[in-house]
Amino acid sequence: MIKPMHLVVLVIVILIVFGAAKLPDIARSIGQSAKILKKEMKDLTTEDNQSPANPTAVVPEANPASTPPETTAVATPNVTDDNGSNPAIQ
Repeated sequence: MIKPMHLVVLVIVILIVFGAAKLPDIARSIGQSAKILKKEMKDLTTEDNQSPANPTAVVPEANPASTPPETTAVATPNVTDDNGSNPAIQ
């Protein structure tokens, strides 16, 4: 068991190691870390509780009727007739 005398000794050792000036900064850092950890744990538990049928972000599916048809390029042959013109372009 921890006795009150143990706590007093622990506080004195902490004051000697860190100094009185650093203790407020250390306490503030621990408090901010605890706050962030609590927020992240809450976010994780809310994500786990959401049902897959009701997601928060819905991505709409593409409507095949609204998308333009794919086109293919047709190569024209580079053939010339007796006049020097390309009959495929006419």
